[in-house]
Amino acid sequence: MAQRLTQEQLSQIVTEVQGLQLRRDAELDQQQVREILQELNLPPELLDEALIQLNRRQALEVQQRRNRWMISGVVAVVVVVIASTIFFMQQQNSALSRVSAQQDRITLAQNSSENLKTISRQTNPEVLYHVTLKDAPLGKKLALSCNWIDPSGQIVKQNNYQTREINTSVWDTQCRYTINSAATVGNWKVQMFLEGRQISDETFEVK
Repeated sequence: MAQRLTQEQLSQIVTEVQGLQLRRDAELDQQQVREILQELNLPPELLDEALIQLNRRQALEVQQRRNRWMISGVVAVVVVVIASTIFFMQQQNSALSRVSAQQDRITLAQNSSENLKTISRQTNPEVLYHVTLKDAPLGKKLALSCNWIDPSGQIVKQNNYQTREINTSVWDTQCRYTINSAATVGNWKVQMFLEGRQISDETFEVK
C-alpha cells in the first residue's frame, strides 16, 4: 500500500528536494573542472592529484577537530579530578582543624584513674598522658604524636602513632613514656600533636 503523507511531511520533502537540487546545481563534474583549469591556463592532468591532496587535507582537518575534542575532554576530566582532590583536601583539613583537646591528665600505667602532678623516678614508672579529643572526624584515623620534654627543654622521647578508625566525635587517646631512675629531676612537659599541630600539653614534676 502506498505511503500517505501529511501536508506537513509534503512541505518538508519539498524543502529537502529543493536543497538537494541547489547543492547538485552548485556541484561541478570533473569535465567541467578540467575546462575551468584550461581556461585558467592550468594543467588539467593534475586534477586527479589535486583531488587526492584535497581529500587528504579534509581528512586531516576532520582528524584534527576530533583530536581537539579528545584533548578538550581529557583536560576537562583532569580539571574535574584536580578540583575534586583540592575540595577533598580542604574538607579534610577543615575537619582536622576542628579537633581539639577536651581534657587531659597524667597517670601511671598501673593506676590510670589518678591524675598526677608529681612522679617519683625511683620506681621506673611508666607514665601515661591521657587526652580526650572532641570534634574528632568520624570514619577517619588520626595521626598523633607526643613529645616528652625534660627540665632542660630537650625532647627525650617522641611517640608517633595512628588511632583506630574514629567512631565517636569524643575520642580518648594516650601516649606513654617510662621514666627511669636516671631521669632529670624537675618540671617536665608532655605535648600532643595532631598532624603536626599542637592540641594539648601538660606539666608534671619528677622527683
